[in-house]
Amino acid sequence: MALVKYGGGIIQMSGSIAGNTYARNRYGNYIRAKTKPVNPNTDRQAAVRAAIATLTARWSQVVTDVQRTAWNLYANSVNMKNKLGEVVKLSGFNHYIRSNAILQVQAMTLVDAGPTIFELPEQDPAFAITASAGTQKFAVVFDDTAAWVDLADSYLHLYQGQPQNAQRNFFAGPWRYCDSIVGADADPETSPYEATSVFVITETQRLSMYGRIQLVDGRLSEPFSTSCFCAA
Repeated sequence: MALVKYGGGIIQMSGSIAGNTYARNRYGNYIRAKTKPVNPNTDRQAAVRAAIATLTARWSQVVTDVQRTAWNLYANSVNMKNKLGEVVKLSGFNHYIRSNAILQVQAMTLVDAGPTIFELPEQDPAFAITASAGTQKFAVVFDDTAAWVDLADSYLHLYQGQPQNAQRNFFAGPWRYCDSIVGADADPETSPYEATSVFVITETQRLSMYGRIQLVDGRLSEPFSTSCFCAA
């Protein structure tokens, strides 16, 4: 589905209509031919689809009316942004799936009770990475004084981008789950955190990673990203 913003004519579009895809990068708006993505039905794709199906059933069969009401109240109180950067509201169901999908896939503790704090977790301005081809590992820098670090069942979820040539300036995916830094009441993780690459990485490649902070009450931050060039 494409989103179109009207003014004195069309001033912004995002998405696909007919055979064209409309998007924007740092140089402005552009149009490209729409391509149909390959659907190899990998084990990872199957796991995500199964997780969403399980959570959809859980929303209607396990989550109580009181809990659903709490998710709906949270949804009505939290602003999100669409592809055009405009403020929109998701449904309580959308937020429930958004918060629990990664937990279901990674066999972590699900959160059925809706959040009672009506704001998204803050992003981490300290987020940065370095990587080594020799070790096939990342050193992930994060703010280890943030509140989530000392809370059990809170996480910094890490997603690694497919390696790119050094001259590549833009990257929008594909991404693959890499690791989660787990909060703890005692002996919490300290920065930098060592994460193993899920792709084979080689020297000089441009590598990207994004993170999302998730708190114990299920609230999930917007993604924040960083990149680096792979060292030897």
